Amino acid sequence: MTDPLPSIPSEPARRPPLVSRPLLLRFVSILGASTSFYLLLSVVPGYAADGGGDGQAGLTTGTLMLATVVGEIATPALVNRCGYRVVLAAGLGLLGAPTMALVFSRDVWCILAVCLLRGLGFAFTVVAGGALTASLIPAERRGEGLALVGIVGGVPSLVALPLGVWLADHAGHGVVFAVGAVAALAAIPSVSGLPDRLRVSGRPVRMTEGLRRPELLRPAAVFAGTAVAAGVVVTFLPLAVPGSATTLIAVALFVQPAATTTARWLAGRYSDRHGSTALLLPGLLLSASGTLLMALTGSPVAVVVAVGLFGAGFGIAQNATLTLMYARVPAAGYGTVSALWNGAYDAGMGAGAVTFGWLAAGTGYPWAFALTAAVMLCALKPVLTDRRTESRAAADGAPFPAVTEAATGEAGTTTGEPPRTSAERRRPGRPRRRRRSAPHSGSPCPPE
Repeated sequence: MTDPLPSIPSEPARRPPLVSRPLLLRFVSILGASTSFYLLLSVVPGYAADGGGDGQAGLTTGTLMLATVVGEIATPALVNRCGYRVVLAAGLGLLGAPTMALVFSRDVWCILAVCLLRGLGFAFTVVAGGALTASLIPAERRGEGLALVGIVGGVPSLVALPLGVWLADHAGHGVVFAVGAVAALAAIPSVSGLPDRLRVSGRPVRMTEGLRRPELLRPAAVFAGTAVAAGVVVTFLPLAVPGSATTLIAVALFVQPAATTTARWLAGRYSDRHGSTALLLPGLLLSASGTLLMALTGSPVAVVVAVGLFGAGFGIAQNATLTLMYARVPAAGYGTVSALWNGAYDAGMGAGAVTFGWLAAGTGYPWAFALTAAVMLCALKPVLTDRRTESRAAADGAPFPAVTEAATGEAGTTTGEPPRTSAERRRPGRPRRRRRSAPHSGSPCPPE
């Protein structure tokens, strides 16, 4: 008897590169849109208030957020009709060009019209751009890739928010408006190097369908629950700290986005290896715990720790929810996922800020923070429901119920076919075939 040939160990599969040329070009438009948006975000309300009082300041922010939400709902249909390049370029143009009108007019209707157009432009860039970005990231590294995109989009908010206020005070509002316009318009040429339409199979998921799919609504609801406190921190923390401690507020507002960015990156690396579902609960609990700790507004240490806890939980929730939602649709549905996720972000922030202001007026800031944390915990129900649903699917040896028409193929693409009816799956006169399934990894995300 001859000895068997020695087995040759197979080389581990190489992970695809994370950054490609199209993704680098997409970073250009991300930086341009984010810089333009955040540079004016804290300047325009004050510009309007100087001309007509605090009521007009609130009106500008409300108009901006309303236009953003409406634009996010409409963007997937526009992308299907016009393609990514047209919608993304139009978004950058709407962010930049109308801004210069503020230099020539301080009339409230002019300011509101500019806010309306900029809100629509920002919605186009985040929804169309978000769907395109997800398609440019290898599926095996989606969590890490989305975390990197979050860092690229988060840096302008760290720099542009305080820079806008500083420039307005030292150089005048006209300089801020000009820089904001140029930042968006200068990014438009980069759009020509991006894919216009992606070669993906699978049926597109329309907004009306996405709003009826619980596997998408559950992560969106969790993210909206954590986003409730995001607007509260930026808007009310400077008012809640006794004595208006400028240094403390500056430190706190730096710690929060820094913790969010770091946590989002770590969550992305974790989700690529172990799945994202397990991150929903710690993300929510950390966010709520940090919000509750903010009730101790008299303690500088407690305030800084609180915003750090909230920032970490918020970053985890950002990455986990977005990764899960992209994994649960074919690539043709990425636009709807982007719209739902960004809509949950804006709705949570808006509702949180309005409700917190009403609570603080009646109870004071400490109790308002505590009640906000309690409201955030309402998102525990979709977290636990999602975990049970996925556990049942894993026990049955079947894919997650949401992924019924898509199977991940090559990196960055998705293939699929419409779900078959029960009659098609088991025809009369033919034996029922037992479907073989790959071992479930605990998440729709592909294992490393």
